[in-house]
Amino acid sequence: MFIGHFAVGFGAKRAAPAVSLGTLILACQLADLVWPTLVLAGVEHVSIAPGDTVVTPLRFDSYPYSHSLLALAVWAAIVALLYRAFKGSSTRALIVLAVVVLSHWLLDVITHRPDIPLMPANDTRIGLNLWGSRAATMAVEGLMFAIGLWLYVSTTRARDRTGQYALWGLVAFLTIAYVANLFGPVPPSAMAVAGTAEAMWVLVVWGYWIDRHRELRIRT
Repeated sequence: MFIGHFAVGFGAKRAAPAVSLGTLILACQLADLVWPTLVLAGVEHVSIAPGDTVVTPLRFDSYPYSHSLLALAVWAAIVALLYRAFKGSSTRALIVLAVVVLSHWLLDVITHRPDIPLMPANDTRIGLNLWGSRAATMAVEGLMFAIGLWLYVSTTRARDRTGQYALWGLVAFLTIAYVANLFGPVPPSAMAVAGTAEAMWVLVVWGYWIDRHRELRIRT
């Protein structure tokens, strides 16, 4: 899942209005932000296997520290504790952040074939394989993204033109990237995929930029 994760990040703004979109993007994509670094370090492993699913040519051979349920529970706790230390936020905001981090595991279980681990050092892997159908994947993620975006837009409004253009620029970029991933050429190597994925940190910064130029429609 790709834009489905971002849907959770956008939509969570309604549940935790004081939390920046940048932080919510970091939370919803934390597994995929940690993953490429671990792949490049040789700790986790991915290979190019066209046809492994109809949606992606990537075969996720091992990613227990970025994508297992136990690992993401730990990451969720770390994110919540760090946010509390630096922001002193409400319990509700901390819970929302933790849930957003954990949502990555649940959504990946829905989309992936059975390759999602429950915990490191455990061979049990699960997955419902929504990726077995490109049409179903696009329908589910597209609907999720539309709902998440609506929740964000109905919770905030642009403070200036930057707040408007930066948001819709991100939406356009995510849409183009999603279509390119679905229908683009097979990547040349696993390391190339991981190296490119490191650029996803830019989207976190983009989220902070957007939120600095938007304000809440509702009182917190």
